[in-house]
Amino acid sequence: MKIAYTISGIYNSGGMENILLQKASYLADALGYDVTIITTDQQGKAPFFPISQKVRLIDLGINYNNEREKHTSLIMTQLSYSACKRKHFHALRTLLLREKFDIVISLMDFDFGFLHRIKDGSRKIIEYHFSKYSKILGETNPLKRLLQKARIALWPLTLRKYDRFVVLTNEDCSQWGKLDNISVIPNFISRMPERTSALNKKRAISVGRFDNQKGFDLLVDAWSKVAVKHPDWELEIIGGGDHNHIHQLVETKGLSKHITLSPPAKDITSHYLDSSLYVMSSRYEGLPLVLIEAMAHGLPIVSFACPCGPSDVLKPDFGILVECYDTDKLANAIITWLNDHNQMKAGGQKAAKEAENYAIKPIMSKWDALFKQLTNA
Repeated sequence: MKIAYTISGIYNSGGMENILLQKASYLADALGYDVTIITTDQQGKAPFFPISQKVRLIDLGINYNNEREKHTSLIMTQLSYSACKRKHFHALRTLLLREKFDIVISLMDFDFGFLHRIKDGSRKIIEYHFSKYSKILGETNPLKRLLQKARIALWPLTLRKYDRFVVLTNEDCSQWGKLDNISVIPNFISRMPERTSALNKKRAISVGRFDNQKGFDLLVDAWSKVAVKHPDWELEIIGGGDHNHIHQLVETKGLSKHITLSPPAKDITSHYLDSSLYVMSSRYEGLPLVLIEAMAHGLPIVSFACPCGPSDVLKPDFGILVECYDTDKLANAIITWLNDHNQMKAGGQKAAKEAENYAIKPIMSKWDALFKQLTNA
């Protein structure tokens, strides 16, 4: 089967790009698909992540980002963007008509509004790596958030024109209303660890970028309550970005001996294996793969029941879901695990077992089944 993915570029180090290149490589190497990745803004750069030599890369040379940076005027920027869109449509249509793909999957990029209009005989899929809530809650400016909400409310008018709209979680699926072409296929974790944590260290861990989304300010507040009951336990927060605000919060609350802020780790596995609990304090997510990675390493979980992802992934025997933004309840849930080491051990084992469902093979079998269903293969 001949398939193509469309995305602006694959030179970034983002999670979506990482998943795409692994997915394309697996389809080509393990399942024998003929796979092409079509970009608009690659500009000759190498893919950031490894990719199979069997996967063909084609860049259309549209360069939206370059055109956007040329202009300071809003009017000129919009005119330039419209010109890029026209160029993109014609270049992509020419390519699809020539290549005769069976399926074309857009990662909901610049082609979202027009890909369905290209009548090349292929089935068209939109693959969405975020969540409806994340696109709204991620906008902190109230006016911009309102405009974003209004814009997203119109998306189903276009989404209905595709053969399938694939989202990451059942929770997100429920937010899109009555779309009869929607499916749920979660992302996978890159690799399953060879061993799990012994849960013999009095250390909890949380991983993510130091920004408002990850809610580390809420986690620090919760840990100030945990430290009263369990002063011998340490929390390690690992992530990139500006952590000055969180560092000041730790200092203000007198938690310097209880909380460590660490930069991104090349070997995150060793940090999981040296921990006994994973805590997620995010205000919103798409599908938090760090949660599943922690499970795969045998860590029991405490998480806010934020939109979207945790409620899809966690089960009561290894994960405690807490009402969003309530730091008292977050602290109490953490303390519940810390008070019962035997329960932690049992929870960690069940977490590792559940994480096997998010390995690449079972997830890609769902994509394989969808492709065959759409093409009657």
